[in-house]
Amino acid sequence: MHRVLDLRFPADACELRAVRKAVEQQVLEAGAGQDCARDVVMAVDEACQNVIRHAYAGATGEIVLQIDHRPDVGELVFSLIDFAPRVDPASIRPRDLDEVRPGGIGTHLIREAMDTVEYVEPPPGCGNLLRMTKRIA
Repeated sequence: MHRVLDLRFPADACELRAVRKAVEQQVLEAGAGQDCARDVVMAVDEACQNVIRHAYAGATGEIVLQIDHRPDVGELVFSLIDFAPRVDPASIRPRDLDEVRPGGIGTHLIREAMDTVEYVEPPPGCGNLLRMTKRIA
């Protein structure tokens, strides 16, 4: 496994355009097709927006996005680290899709786009660590 991206950026929606571009580039360079890249970009963007809106909830902070490529198994691993207060992963549940209203479907979209999505123990000094994987081969 080797790191193909290590990006630290302010937890601000204005930063996400550059993040989306960097993610797309790395996914395509790893050998994924355009449809796969589009899905992954959407999932990472949604996860970043959730950190900005919910974990930081208006406070300033930073996000670290790391992408590791595992060419031996044809997989990309996305680690999204924040420094916000710890969140109980059990409290993060998507709303019922039968409930018609705007918002609240981001976690559905992320889980549909990625092969695995899990909160893991963050490194010391960090708040939360979301790890997502996507098979590209």
